[in-house]
Amino acid sequence: MADKPVNPTSSGPKKDSVGVHGITESARYSLAEMGPRRSLQTLLKVNHTDGFDCPSCAWGDPEPGHRKIAEFCENGAKAVAWEATRKRVGAAFFAEHPIADLRKRDGHWLEAQGRLAQPMYLAPGATHYAPLSWEDALALVADRLRGLADPNRAVFYTSGRTSNEAAFLYQLLARRFGTNNLPDCSNMCHESSGDALSATVGVGKGLVTYADISDQADLIMVVGQNPGTCHPRMLTALEDAKRRGARIIAANPLPEAGFGRYHNPQTARGLAGPGTKIADRWLPVRVNGDLALFAGLNRALIDREDAAPGSILDHEFIDRYCEGFEEAAAAWRALDWSRIETMSGLSRRLIEDCAADVIAAESVVVCWAMGLTQHRNAVATIREIVDFLLLRGNIGRPGAGPAPIRGHSNVQGDRTVGIWEKMPDTFLDRLRDEFGFDPPRAHGLDTVDSIKAMRDGEVDVFIGLGGNFAAATPDTEVTEAALANCALTVHIATKLNRSHLCHGTEALLLPCLGRTERDRQASGEQFVTVEDTMAMVHASHGRLLPGSPHLRSEVAIVADLGHALFGDDLGWRGMRDDYAVIRRHIEHVIPGFHAYEQRVRQPGGFMLPRAPRDSRTFPTPTGKARFTVNPPTASEVPPGHLLLTTVRSHDQFNTTVYGLDDRYRGIKGGRRVVFLNKDDLRDLHLHDGDQVDLISVYPDGERRAAGFRAVRYPTPRGCAAAYYPETNVLVSLDSTAETSNTPTTKSIVIRVEPSGGQRR
Repeated sequence: MADKPVNPTSSGPKKDSVGVHGITESARYSLAEMGPRRSLQTLLKVNHTDGFDCPSCAWGDPEPGHRKIAEFCENGAKAVAWEATRKRVGAAFFAEHPIADLRKRDGHWLEAQGRLAQPMYLAPGATHYAPLSWEDALALVADRLRGLADPNRAVFYTSGRTSNEAAFLYQLLARRFGTNNLPDCSNMCHESSGDALSATVGVGKGLVTYADISDQADLIMVVGQNPGTCHPRMLTALEDAKRRGARIIAANPLPEAGFGRYHNPQTARGLAGPGTKIADRWLPVRVNGDLALFAGLNRALIDREDAAPGSILDHEFIDRYCEGFEEAAAAWRALDWSRIETMSGLSRRLIEDCAADVIAAESVVVCWAMGLTQHRNAVATIREIVDFLLLRGNIGRPGAGPAPIRGHSNVQGDRTVGIWEKMPDTFLDRLRDEFGFDPPRAHGLDTVDSIKAMRDGEVDVFIGLGGNFAAATPDTEVTEAALANCALTVHIATKLNRSHLCHGTEALLLPCLGRTERDRQASGEQFVTVEDTMAMVHASHGRLLPGSPHLRSEVAIVADLGHALFGDDLGWRGMRDDYAVIRRHIEHVIPGFHAYEQRVRQPGGFMLPRAPRDSRTFPTPTGKARFTVNPPTASEVPPGHLLLTTVRSHDQFNTTVYGLDDRYRGIKGGRRVVFLNKDDLRDLHLHDGDQVDLISVYPDGERRAAGFRAVRYPTPRGCAAAYYPETNVLVSLDSTAETSNTPTTKSIVIRVEPSGGQRR
């Protein structure tokens, strides 16, 4: 059921971020959920070398010795408190609340009830979850899996919070079972980045370090990303860059507080002084106008090179390391500036001024997030960014390169260790050689195709390792019905969420340890490892006692399920008892993890190799970086319609909603708001405060999200914004990015109509 707040109010966007208010909000939420003792036990250990990795975003850490006492942001504090809460959800809760009643609650209420405390089972036809022993729960899952006519009738989904050890074991379990159906949250966020980067530079992840941004880049472009809300600790690195003279360009449809003045809560200037203005230039790009923006920048660079040959482009780099330049240059010369202006929503002069900033910089980093990856032309947009960087040799040298900023804390590490439905044969060969079985070779189902398969009756068992699948995915009604179409749904989780109520004929909730909790196995206390967005792999040690005696670690749950299915054929018990055994297997299977155990025990861990950054060696078929031709496109919007992008509030992380306010956008008391340009409000005969419905338009029919408050906001003309997951219902399952199959949740063509035919 959608969140239905009472009369949300709006006071307009803020122009500064963090400061004293950020401290008080962090303290208020932490104390309410954890109390003073647990708050100190956890928050002072977040992102420290002897502590645990923050369970929220994947932003990198400063070098050991350069970290602050409080190495966390407001949302990081809330993520820790959300997990380490003293509230519990056990057998008594489920006895009191039938499934039908829980479905009437919104996600915010469900997750606020506390930590899952024991395994729960929903029998066929039952109205309540009921307690079940671990042994019976695992035996049930193993029995239902063994009963499948085909291993491909099972889907193994992974959340980006899962550790390297648990993720490696999970993909091993799925492939030992006989399927590559390993969808994960990468399919919905940075799949477009991986596809574009793999095809152009040969490595599907970013090529920069923390120091490249904070200490070395001359120019940092932050495009389709809102660091103030989604990666707040990034603001400290950007502030460091500004202090040494770097320029920062922000390209985003909405003005965001994080690009205004940053009041660093750990400095006197931040707390009592004026703070630091982050963005030197803001480009109010039209939603889905980023491909046209970078095509225009590349056209401007080519024009200036043609006017003064040898003065703009890095021809030595292009000639030695790249291919396809002449074809791409010809395409840029042929571009029509009026089309670039129309598609981007930016004037030629503004783009030319931005190009002048680029030319003045010796080293350039381009950062981006889901504002680029979740469009139909997302892969082409990111390929165009690679072209932009190649033109001036901004790959493979300090302070330069592409930087896709990952969302969830170990989503990049999960992919590295094998969570992908189409891992290459080289990986599968090494897995075979290490474990002595032949993994399946046929590619499996990604997230969107898994939903379609469940919808069409082609999947019987869904197992989710973390996450909130029903809320995170597109086409909400279709996805919820698809989960309900399964014979068995299994969720390994820390908290109750919406997905657990969209159950199959049978359902299991298996409660696991959180990142904050100690993990003791037969060989002693364990630690896990994660990989951040900068490809740094480091250890994470939980600090709190487990929230319930019935909790098991993700590693233990997966290993025990493997043992229930196959006996101890691959050494499941040994891997459960000692995670160092898993790390030895990873070391043997995955390049870059040599001496894994020794290196990850060093403070700060170690960096995985990325050839283009390390040596300007490009692992493409020809050994060279590829220029590509990406004709500018943009979403077509019929008259009377708008282009909607989805965003997070400042009081949420992914689908987890901590509260119903968005301090940075001036929203209080609710989430069902839609941000609209004043001229669009006028043309639609609407006023600020009107109640409206949002209707998306697709070839397969319309979808409606009802009961939103219209909020006047400085968005580009023709563009609108609203929070997800409330608006995921508007996204067709068939509307995905070319190549990556990522849902297009950032460019939804909508009509806006008064609710119930009423106008204010």
